[in-house]
Amino acid sequence: MVRAGVVNHPGQWNESGFCEIQEPPKRYAIVDLRALSELCGFGELADFQRAQHQWIEEALEGAPAVCDDRWSEAIAVGSLAFVETVKNDLGVKARHRDVIEADRRYTLRESPEAYAGKFTGKKDVLSVE
Repeated sequence: MVRAGVVNHPGQWNESGFCEIQEPPKRYAIVDLRALSELCGFGELADFQRAQHQWIEEALEGAPAVCDDRWSEAIAVGSLAFVETVKNDLGVKARHRDVIEADRRYTLRESPEAYAGKFTGKKDVLSVE
């Protein structure tokens, strides 16, 4: 919501992951904070929370954030092993999906050709006739 200009800081958006990490709900949590903290290399949740807060502050000090299409248009983003696991787990649903590598990062997404024949780019004037 920061990129969209709705808020200036993710802490101003109560439904953000930032808020759930910084002030975990007592019930009905979405994020497994213990697992996420361990996966990020932290032994203590408080250390992870401080680091995440610092990462956000540093990101907000820099240039305005731009949309990274990998996160909004891909089915999975991560290591090659992770993306291939997701593709295998999806089975037939992933049949026309490609694993694409860019800058040592992998995504699982539909190939651009999937829509090429359906949308020609031709534009017609709208009229009542």
